[in-house]
Amino acid sequence: MPLDFTSFMPSLSAFFHAGGPVLLLLVGSALVLWSLLLERLWFRFRTFPKLKQACISTPVRSQQLLKCCDLQLSIIATLPVIKTLVALCPLIGLLGTVTGMIHLFDIMALKGTANPRLMASGVAQATLPTMAGMVLAVSGLMCYVWLNRWSQLQLNALNLLRSQS
Repeated sequence: MPLDFTSFMPSLSAFFHAGGPVLLLLVGSALVLWSLLLERLWFRFRTFPKLKQACISTPVRSQQLLKCCDLQLSIIATLPVIKTLVALCPLIGLLGTVTGMIHLFDIMALKGTANPRLMASGVAQATLPTMAGMVLAVSGLMCYVWLNRWSQLQLNALNLLRSQS
């Protein structure tokens, strides 16, 4: 079944219009977060095996220790930034909800509370950024936990290697 991209862009545009400007901030955060996560995955599967092999196969002890220390620093390079972004995404989403609710209350003050559809649509618009922030945080957290566990295992293995040689 082929994908229909003709309805994708109007739907995406409507989603951003409904969520407000905070969604653009979430998009920027998501781009940085997923760029860092993809870089860590690239490091995990492509760069790390080569660096580990170079660390193990170095015959001179002082050079081996230097390469192992560099490798240990490379393993944990961007994990604190990823952890911060994962924690920041729900807060940015909550900011969108608060600003959306303030906007809704302004509209209710001008037009009154007699129209329940207006209130329901305003509440729905106000909660979109929180939902987007939570989706980003959960997906980023799952990758972060997996990468953090892998990095701790590799750090322990490198420490064991250094202590044996």
